Amino acid sequence: MRIVSPGGEALLACRRVSDNSIHVVGARPNFMKAAPVIRALERRGIEPILVHTGQHYDARLSDIFFEQLQLPRPHHYLGVGSGSHAEQTAALLLALEKLFLEVRPERVVVYGDVNSTLAAAVTASKLEIPIAHVEAGLRSFDRSMPEEINRVVTDSLSNLHFVTSPEAIGNLAREGVSVSSIHFVGNPMIDTLLAFQERFEADRIREELGIEGPYGVVTLHRPSNVDDAEAAARVVECLRRASKRVTLIAPLHPRGRARLEAAGISQVAQVVEPLGYLDFMSLVSGASVVLTDSGGIQEETSVLGIPCLTLRENTERPITLSQGTNRLVGTDPDAVDEAMHDLGSLQGRGVPPLWDGRAGERIAQVLADEISDAGSRR
Repeated sequence: MRIVSPGGEALLACRRVSDNSIHVVGARPNFMKAAPVIRALERRGIEPILVHTGQHYDARLSDIFFEQLQLPRPHHYLGVGSGSHAEQTAALLLALEKLFLEVRPERVVVYGDVNSTLAAAVTASKLEIPIAHVEAGLRSFDRSMPEEINRVVTDSLSNLHFVTSPEAIGNLAREGVSVSSIHFVGNPMIDTLLAFQERFEADRIREELGIEGPYGVVTLHRPSNVDDAEAAARVVECLRRASKRVTLIAPLHPRGRARLEAAGISQVAQVVEPLGYLDFMSLVSGASVVLTDSGGIQEETSVLGIPCLTLRENTERPITLSQGTNRLVGTDPDAVDEAMHDLGSLQGRGVPPLWDGRAGERIAQVLADEISDAGSRR
């Protein structure tokens, strides 16, 4: 295992470096993780090939993030769209295999735990293309979560594992991953948060949405919370309890929206359309509390010092519990009620190690070293 120290830009910035590595993104969480890595590679004179699978195809969940995060336009857009997990993954496998055979990349870099991540790793492995996984080693130990399957399979196929927190190293080691492939680099999603934090405008978004007084932000999309009418009703009851303390604002992901609305979410929260990165983080930055089933938001709120109630029984990001402002409340209305009366106790214990805005540089350094080593072998 290697703890990476940034450096080396000066040696590479004076020349363009040949590289046909493919970086695969497909959904909102990928964009915030990939942006600092792509920018750090470009500063080193390396121009990777960016592929957008189109897993999130709505402009509010996709195009706007490229604009706001200053990501280059994708070299390839696959447009796979939505569908069941099987339908979407099958479409991804077909489209990615065709692309990889055409480009013949020297490496495929994948991010996070979405279906695009899994499909790219499986396709690259079958074509004997090395794989690097950014955000490796996270585990909820709940195989009912599709994302958990994606994480475990992707890590088992990867040759490089970039981890965001110490417990991920132990998870990988227990699964037989070679310690030499593991690089502790920090959290690139936090790079993006810190880089854009000065542009968060809580007062502006509050005014635009007509929010008065303290408010909470709600995000929901996990199948366990939105794919079943009974589960959706349970979640809405949790929100009803929380709404007694603060106004709730819910930018709803298309996934599960109809079921949540049928369960009555509009009666307990102000439902708004999905927001771009800057608007959403502006909204979060002014919140008194966030209620979510998202993984990344647990991390962002921990750095911002905002209480986070996670509407799940587990988390693949336990460092947000031990060091951050996160608390697991499941979908128990009484637990939500209790937590809402005790938000003051959710004080972070400091920012986790290496969540310092330089993870993208550390990842880029390892990838640049790999490119240099490959070039010397040719």
